[in-house]
Amino acid sequence: MKIEKPLLALLRKPVVALIGRVLLTLPFWTNGLARLVNFEAGIAEMEAFGLPYGALINGLVILSNLLGAGLVIARRWTWLGAGVLAGFTLATIVVVHRFWAFEGVAATRALHVAFEHVGIIGGLLLATILDTGDRERDHG
Repeated sequence: MKIEKPLLALLRKPVVALIGRVLLTLPFWTNGLARLVNFEAGIAEMEAFGLPYGALINGLVILSNLLGAGLVIARRWTWLGAGVLAGFTLATIVVVHRFWAFEGVAATRALHVAFEHVGIIGGLLLATILDTGDRERDHG
């Protein structure tokens, strides 16, 4: 299927790519900001998952979410920001959405969330690929 010229022109606008990067990273920067605003709740959540050093881990989550999202949105070291966010996302599957450890509806729900997380990792990979291709075309 061929994309019509007006749609293609719209998709090539830098503001559309910026909107895409903001939306792709939305779960991360909103999570980081929410944890920053209510640090104690973030600590409680870490401890509820059985993680030691709740304050330290909550701080690292805030840092990774905000820094990673910021790098992707700003197109600065996109590969690093996307890698940090992908690593965080994979860790949440292992720690929080452990579908293999649940039964019935809880297992199904956790499996679907894990698949959504894998989809976000795919989106981050594509953002990195596209950013690299854009930079090669700009400087090639």
